[in-house]
Amino acid sequence: MVGDVGLDVLAKLAGPVVFGQDTRAGVRVSPGGAGGNTAAWLAGQDLDVSLIARVGDDEAGRSAAAELTEAGVQCLFAIDPQLATCCVVVLVGQDGDRTMLADRGANKAFSPDDVQLPTLDTGARGHLHLSGYVILDDSSRPAALAALAAARSQGWTTSVDPQAAQHISAAGADTFLDWVDGVDVLLPNESEIAALGGVDAALRSVGIVVVTHGRHGASWYSADERLTVPVPGEHETDSTGAGDAFNAGLLGAWLTGAAPIAALTAGVHAGTAAAGRLGARPQR
Repeated sequence: MVGDVGLDVLAKLAGPVVFGQDTRAGVRVSPGGAGGNTAAWLAGQDLDVSLIARVGDDEAGRSAAAELTEAGVQCLFAIDPQLATCCVVVLVGQDGDRTMLADRGANKAFSPDDVQLPTLDTGARGHLHLSGYVILDDSSRPAALAALAAARSQGWTTSVDPQAAQHISAAGADTFLDWVDGVDVLLPNESEIAALGGVDAALRSVGIVVVTHGRHGASWYSADERLTVPVPGEHETDSTGAGDAFNAGLLGAWLTGAAPIAALTAGVHAGTAAAGRLGARPQR
């Protein structure tokens, strides 16, 4: 995996935010970052998971590495001597939807020199999953493209979660699809696939498109299959990390040989479980 690692300052709002005034909230600090979240959910499936990322030379970075290591993730972290570890303020509304205020910190300095793919056991099948935040930031994009190229050169499969519709729109759909051309699985939500020009446009660049529909499940699109799986039951508390959990559920099943419908179902169940409680990581 290649992706951001950091801390989430999570505020569960008791009411609407009124700028210039006070809003009551329950506040907690928890591990976060799309890369760290997906890696933790994958490791929870007893898969061999490595995470390539960049953190600050600070307590937040050390804590992030320790927590992920305890969860079963091999942390291949570069340490930035100047920039702090990523921190994201997450505002969670009463309906469970979240708004994020992100400072990528050390992740912004993630470079091609930081990309060292792990050595696999003989006969093992490698897969690289890339967090879209890495490819959408001008400063870390060279590392993202280097990681995808390195994975392909070694015969690995690849997947990308676009992650930010507004940043896709700023870059341009054609430009983003050029960056991910040849990727095996693209994992957008509804706003992201709209920003990319729709499923058919994306399928001209990637092999499979899996679109998440929030409270309405997810759909699988490829050259020969189109499937949709609904959410098993709505009990959303906090949507933070639900997409990361979905990615892990789907990829974990697909990489171990599951059929598309089974992989899609695994992703939906994982995303629903994550949305049913506060925080972006699996409970241990």
